[in-house]
Amino acid sequence: MSLLSLIAVFFIEQFRPLDYRRVVAEPVGAWADLIEANFNAGARRHGVIAWGIAVGLPVLAVGFLYWLLYSINPLLGWLLNVGVLYLTMGFRQFSHNYTEIQAALADGELDRARHLLAEWQGGATAHLGSDDVARLAIEGALAASHRHVFAVLLWFVLLPGPCGALLYRLAAIVRERWGRADATGQTEFSAFAQRLFGIIDWLPLRATAAAFAIVGDFEDAVHCWRTQPAQWPDKDLGIVLAAGAGALGVLLGNPVADGLEIADRAELGLGDPADADFMQSAVGLVWRATVLWMLLLFLLGLATLVG
Repeated sequence: MSLLSLIAVFFIEQFRPLDYRRVVAEPVGAWADLIEANFNAGARRHGVIAWGIAVGLPVLAVGFLYWLLYSINPLLGWLLNVGVLYLTMGFRQFSHNYTEIQAALADGELDRARHLLAEWQGGATAHLGSDDVARLAIEGALAASHRHVFAVLLWFVLLPGPCGALLYRLAAIVRERWGRADATGQTEFSAFAQRLFGIIDWLPLRATAAAFAIVGDFEDAVHCWRTQPAQWPDKDLGIVLAAGAGALGVLLGNPVADGLEIADRAELGLGDPADADFMQSAVGLVWRATVLWMLLLFLLGLATLVG
């Protein structure tokens, strides 16, 4: 059922791409903000209660709905799986922006590529060179493939029905929204959400990195995975980026200059500096990793049927 749900979502995405920001990110972000406004008294325990309401209750509710629908007819449970997966994962959350940037660089339209990158990832891009744009786009694609595909898929498999996929997406959005509110360090309200998401993402991060290593340059990917993530600002996400860069044989990270400011970024990967030519290689890496996951799901389903 997991593999069939995944295939169905891939097909639906091709014909009916989801406006993730409008349909998912903004409503869930508003939900997280509402819970925070009513429960944030600055203490860690308030964050624990709020997380249970913002994330735990919806997951339990969807789990109960799945059980109810499945008990009536397994097809109804499958349809719920497809619907939740469609809302919580998908290549279209990043592939459209990435493809547009790749096409703009190929056509020599650097200003357009900068504008597209700024719309996708935010930040100042006015003085970025073409190699800088390509490098940041590759980093964004590797990170987004983890956040929107592989991590959601793994939790979808680990928990019954659509509970795992919903858990990951809600936990990720809640962690991001509450982390912004506590960015000044004046409260500990988001501490529980931050720590619990780190636990939730621990296995998916390593599974994504392992998939990149298997379908790419295994030796370099494992070497970069072991030695480089600690130097990255987000050490957890650094695991995926370092392994992906090593698997591609490309250098990511490194300082990026924007006008008079220089962003101090550690070096990730091995090989040649990133440029527009490596963008297609990154697409191939992500798709090969996806095929690997689908094959594993097929084998898991086959083993379940045989057993």
